[in-house]
This record gives sequence, structure tokens and C-alpha cells, in this order.
Amino acid sequence: LVLELNQVIIPTYGTVPDQQNLHTPEWADFDDKPDSLFFSDGQRRIDFVLVYEDESKKMTHKRNDRKKQKRKRQVYESNLINNGLQLEATRSVLDEKLIFVKVHAPWEVLCMYAEVMHIKLPLQPNDLKMRDSAFNWFSRLFRVDEKIIKPEQEFFTAPFQREHLSNFYMQDKDTFFNPATRSRIVHFILSRVEYATKNNVKKFGINKLLDTGIYKAAFPLHDSSFRHPSTDPDCPSERYLLYREWAHPKNIFKLQPLDFIRKYCGEKIGIYFAWLGFYTNMLIVAAVVGVGCFLYGCLTKDNCTWSQEVCDPNIGGNIIMCPQCDKACTYWNLTITCESSKKLCIFDSFGTLVFAVFMGIWVTLFLEFWKRRQAELEYEWDTVEYLEQEEQVRPEYEAQCTHVVMNEITQQEEHVPYTACGKCIRMTFCTSAVFFWILLIIASVIGIIVYRLSVFLVFSAMLSQHISGTEAIRKYLTPQTATSVTASLISFIVIMVLNVVYEKVAILITDFELPRTQTDYENSLTTKMFLFQFVNYYSSCFYIAFFKGKFVGHPGNPVYWLGKYRNEECDPGGCLLELTTQLAIIVGGKAIWNNIQEVLLPWVKNLIGRYCAAARSEKVVPRWEQDYHLQPIGKLGLFYEYLEMVIQFGFVTLFVASFPLAPLLALINNMLEIRLDAWKLTTQFRRVVPQKAQDIGAWQPIMQGIAILAVVTNAMIIAFTSDMIPRLVYYWSFSVPPYGSHSSHTMKGYINSTLSVFNISDFKNASKPFSSWFGNQMTCRQVYRDFRYPPGHQHQYKHNIYYWHVIAAKLAFIIVMEHVIYFVKFIISYVIPDVSQKTKSKVKREKYVTQKLLHENDLKVVKKTMGKIADKIIKGVDSTFRSKAE
Repeated sequence: LVLELNQVIIPTYGTVPDQQNLHTPEWADFDDKPDSLFFSDGQRRIDFVLVYEDESKKMTHKRNDRKKQKRKRQVYESNLINNGLQLEATRSVLDEKLIFVKVHAPWEVLCMYAEVMHIKLPLQPNDLKMRDSAFNWFSRLFRVDEKIIKPEQEFFTAPFQREHLSNFYMQDKDTFFNPATRSRIVHFILSRVEYATKNNVKKFGINKLLDTGIYKAAFPLHDSSFRHPSTDPDCPSERYLLYREWAHPKNIFKLQPLDFIRKYCGEKIGIYFAWLGFYTNMLIVAAVVGVGCFLYGCLTKDNCTWSQEVCDPNIGGNIIMCPQCDKACTYWNLTITCESSKKLCIFDSFGTLVFAVFMGIWVTLFLEFWKRRQAELEYEWDTVEYLEQEEQVRPEYEAQCTHVVMNEITQQEEHVPYTACGKCIRMTFCTSAVFFWILLIIASVIGIIVYRLSVFLVFSAMLSQHISGTEAIRKYLTPQTATSVTASLISFIVIMVLNVVYEKVAILITDFELPRTQTDYENSLTTKMFLFQFVNYYSSCFYIAFFKGKFVGHPGNPVYWLGKYRNEECDPGGCLLELTTQLAIIVGGKAIWNNIQEVLLPWVKNLIGRYCAAARSEKVVPRWEQDYHLQPIGKLGLFYEYLEMVIQFGFVTLFVASFPLAPLLALINNMLEIRLDAWKLTTQFRRVVPQKAQDIGAWQPIMQGIAILAVVTNAMIIAFTSDMIPRLVYYWSFSVPPYGSHSSHTMKGYINSTLSVFNISDFKNASKPFSSWFGNQMTCRQVYRDFRYPPGHQHQYKHNIYYWHVIAAKLAFIIVMEHVIYFVKFIISYVIPDVSQKTKSKVKREKYVTQKLLHENDLKVVKKTMGKIADKIIKGVDSTFRSKAE
């Protein structure tokens, strides 16, 4: 719906033809009431605040620039007044250069724009009686005290219509529109009022005025201090209650007051915290099972036969391993891997398989139950038909609507920013740019791999290994470990640096794409940013899990990467431990970095601001000036919070087979994250502009895609990265005749049978180690999990029958595991409906009540009116006939 607004426009940035026609705000002095939320008359509520620096006192701009900025601001404020808003200006208490323009929307303006924006308002209280949940008594223990924050009354609602005002549930005109709705309506007006034209292009909206520096800030007011209630007895002090009962660390184990959060911050922020809380609660089950699997591995590691053979001096002590790099590396004893093999027994156990299958089912339950919860919130928060009825076109889109096209549905002309050909060109350019930057990310990953390959030689020369030697450090600090840790740290630093670049690139691409609505804009930006972040964060993990150590050849014929670097092999403990190390460094470092960036920096900035303000004056400061010195939340709002959690969701699900404690760490992080985000919103940031949101947007299909991919990645980690399948093949097939010599199934002899033999005389000159061989042995063993015929065999150094049995078992395992989990996921998705029966009943009842109150009453009025008209006609006809008869 396009509004025709009577506005005064500056032609081509020139002078205003009639300066006297401009309306100016009222001026008023501060009344020394720091908690006041009203104009100086104490009657009109402040719905929004604009802040600008007095142009006559600016020292950094040229005089002509200052005049132009002043004219634009004056015209903008005049147009706001023409649109029905009331303005009052007050000079700053602490800085005379700052002027605060307070904005109030009268009742008539609120009603008009509530109808334009299709805002849903209450019709009558919800009269449906619902049965309490069986677990209601348990959840009551963790709820916020209802005496402090009273539960919100449920209403049946309908889009507001002024002609049906009497049908809406209104006890008081002053409270019919709550502060969040009032601020949202005012922001809608602020975003669409014009202030200039240039070359027949309209310039409008508070966002552009903020970007050009004409205004320094624009925000709604917090209703009180977070430290103490408001001194105004009529103020509900919702900010104070939110901090005390939600953001304070003492509430870390309490449920969130979601309806109260939505009332104060809007649906968009409310649904984020609802999703984060739901995700955190579901993580409790995953964390318990993950800890159980971890404890199972700890308890059974002493019974790990193959690890005992590695540590046995009579078995592992007599096995000499071949060098893992060319020339610089030396021969080494298998017992060096004793400690890492013990650790590997914890993670590479039967419990890991059970946990991977469980997580494949858990993620489906999480997504399905969240759909149900989201449907409930859509109804309770009146966002069911939000996208179809209420969401408006972005001002940036409207400003570019210069082309006229015919709407196929309405058969009317409408304005669009580009033609069909122009849209194709934009989409092609944007897609190409996205793929280009993804390729750059992959190039950075390749750079890390080159670092791994080249620095391994350096560490091998520095950390010289000998067959004899019992130094404790040699058990832990191997060339492989040093390479893995340093590469992980460098990878983390590169990831953090590239994130800053990709963020700006994604925003530029999305701005050029010019989406129509804010939801379209955020969904498009979300897709691009997640693609960047997915490759950026997960590529190194995919490399370690599925590529490292898989294509290394054998000592006599190693495989070289780029024709120069010998492909690196896994750590002696296996690639599974290295993957765990990579995950721990990235996830832990990311959590620390995000907390510094999101919490510490705003706190330090506000601390410096308060210190400077206190140093200048000890005067009483009004609420609007206190809020001005807080930090703005940013244009993208909670986008980065969602991104952080979804990336974490990927780590918890995609690679959980390598680290069963990941859900526990995520649970602890999220419990803190909820309170830290709440603390930021209530103490460090200005009050956000309330916005509607129907759901979590593009993050929902992204998580569904991660859930599908997680089944494949975990199956492949167990099959190709862990040592589980080769052990099972040996236990059931190769430990007993005809391949084995044991009379019953056992794991004894596993190490000796899986380490291929290599004759040292077959080394090529390019890879022959510098260190001389000592002892009578003329052979060394290859890295295990590589099954080849021994020297002297007619097929020496080629893969043996054991290898093909293992490959077949791995492929069969992947197919079976995937199909079983996908089948269970399908059954769960089918059995659990997206909308509960309770919510369906509420929606039907609301539609019935709306139809009855708004439509049937109109019909009754029409019938009553028509009846009166008919009676008059009949009476007129009767009187005519009577007169003729007489």
C-alpha cells in the first residue's frame, strides 16, 4: 500500500522557496525529571527520539555543507509535523551542541497507520479452556515469579480498522497501543518521510539521514534504569524487571519470560530468544547422552586390546615404523603412539557409533518440535499472516522504483526498480560474486594445507625422534602434533580475519541485489553469509576428516601434492584425534572471540562514555540523554547472534562422532549466551525498534540442510576417519581361519596384521632418510589402516584382500546407517505434526470470533438500515394509494 503524503520537498538541494511554510518543533527546557517519558506538559508520551548536532556549532564541516544539512533536517522535521507527528526539542544537559527532538504520535495518527500496517489488536479475551500439560508442575519450578512479572492475558486479535473501533477490546486509549507498537508505527513514518529530491530521485527516510550524519541517532526510549525502578509510579519499569528476572546471572537456570520480552523488544527479538532457549533445552538430552558415551569410553579404555598391544614393549616396542616424510624424518617406534592410542580408545569406541545414530535422530526431533513451538508463537504473537498482510516494502526498494510493468494478477501498472532483464543481470552478477569469494576461501584453506606440508619437515628436523629414548616430552610433542596445533591456530586466525571481509562483501552484494522487503533482504544476506561461513569454518575440518592421510601411497612410492609436497599422514594416534583438536581450537577460540567482541567492547565503550560524562558534569541527566550514550544495536540486529548459534549447531551435529562432549560444551556456552545477550539488550544497548517476525527466517532451511548433511558426515567419519570398521572386520573375519590363526574371535594380533611391511632397500633416493639404519631388521612398517602385500610377494605393495574387505564393509556401513537414520527421520517428521491440535483450535476460534464481531455485525447493521428504508418506502406507497383512493 503506497501512502500519498503531503510533504515539502527541497528541489535539487536548492533553497526552500518559502522558508516560512516550514513547521518547526516546539522548544522546551529539561524539567529535572530524569525518569520522565513525556513531553514537558507531562501528557504526551515520547515515542521516539532524534538526536542531531547544532549546525551552527559544528566545526568540522564547511559552511555551505552545514547550511544544506540544516535545510534538509528542517524540511524533514516539517514533513513529520505535516504527517501528524508532534515534535519537541530540548538542548542537551551535558553537551550544548547536541539537541534532542522528541517525537509523539497522537491517537489519530496511531489509528491511521495501524490500519495501514495491518497491525493486529485485541478483540476480546481468549475464552478457550486448555488443559495444562502433565509437566506443568515441574516447569513451574523454573519459571519467573508470576507475582513479579504477571502472565500476559491472551486475546483474540484482528487487523485494526478504524470503522470497527468499537468492536476492539479497549479499556483505555492511552494503553490500547503499547509502547512497542507506538515506537514501531513512528519508525514506519520516519522511514518514509521525504526531505529532498535530486535529479527527480526522491531522498527520504531516517536511515539515510543517519548515514549522512544529519542526525547522530534515532531510537525509542527505555522506560527506566536497569538498576532501579522508575520514580514515576505509573511507569511499569519493564527494563528493570527484565534485567532483574531475566538478564541477571542468578537466573541462569530459570525459564525466560518470553511474552514479556516480546512485549518490550518486539516479536523479532522474542522469537530469537524463544529459539535459543528451545535449542538449549534440547541440548540437555544430547549432552547427557554424549557424556554417557564419553564415560563409557573412559571406563572401557583399559580393556582396549589393540591399545595394549601398541603400549606393550614386547609387541609395539619391537615394531619399527617407516619415516613419515622425505629425508628429514627418521624411523620411529610404535610405542611413541601409546598415549594417543589410549586417548583414541575413549573417542573411537562403540559408544561413539551409538551417539552418532542418536544425534541423527535428535536433530530431527529438535527441528520438528521447534516447528510446533514456532506455530504456537506465531498464533500467540499475532504473526500468522504477517508476511501476507503486514510487511511493508523497504524504503531503499521504493526509492529505486523507476520502471513501470503490468501486474499479471491485478492487470494494473506498478513501479519496480528493474526490468526482467535487469533482474537477471543482477542475479547473475551476485551469484558470480558469491562463488568467487567462496573460491577465495578455498584458496586460503589450500594455503593452510601447504603450510602443513612444508612446516612438517621443519618440525621433523627440530624435534628429532629416535627409536631409543624415554623423555616424557617425546610422548606428547611429536612433529605431527606440533604441525596440527600450529596449523589449527593459524586457521582460526585466518577465519576470524576473513569473517570481517566477507561480512562487508555479503552486505554489498545484497544491497546491489535490492530485495523488496526486509525479510527478503535478511534471508538473502543470511544465505550468502552462511555459505561464506560454512566454507570458512568447516573446510579445514572436512579436510582433516575425509582427505588427510587418505591418499599418501606407500614409503617406496609416496604421493606428492602439487608435484613438490608429500601428502601428509595422520597423527600417530589417527586423524580422529586431530579432528577433535581442530574442533576444540575453533569452537573454543570462536566462543572467546565472540564474547570479547560482543560483550567486552560495548561495556568498555559505555564505561568510557559514562566516565567522560561524569567528569564533565554532575547534573541530573534525562532519560533520552542517558540512552543516547548507550551503544546502538546495529543495522543487522540479531543476525550475528543467529549466525553464531547456527555455526555452533553445525559443529555439534556435523562432527559429533569425533567429539561426544560437543553438546555439553554447547549447552554450557548457550546458558551463558542467553544471559549475556539479555544483559547486552537491557544494559549496554539502546532500546531496539520493535519489529515483527513470523519465524526464524532462512535459518530454518539452513538447519534442515545441516541435519541431512550431518547423517552423511558422521557415517563417513565412523567409516573412514575412525578405526572402528577395520577392527570389526578383523574381529569377525581375519582373526579366525581361513585368514587368521586364532581359534575364536579376538582382537589379539590386530596391530601386527594391519601394519604393512616395507623393505628399506626399496626406498627411492628422493625419499630415503638421512639417518642411518641400525639393527638387524631390514624392514619397517607403514602407517596402519593401509593393507598391502609384503615385499617378495608377487603383488608386493599392492592392496591385499583385507583392504577390499574393509572398503566393502565401510561402504555397506555408510549405506545402512544413512538409510536407517533417514527412515527414522521420515517417520518422526510424519508422526509429529507441524501445528498442534491446541493451536489449530485457537486459530479456528479466532477466525470465528473475528467473522462474528467484524462482519456479521456489519451485516446486521445493513439489514437494519435496509429494513428501515423498506418501511419508509412501504409507508410512502401506502400514503400515495390512500390519497388517490380518497
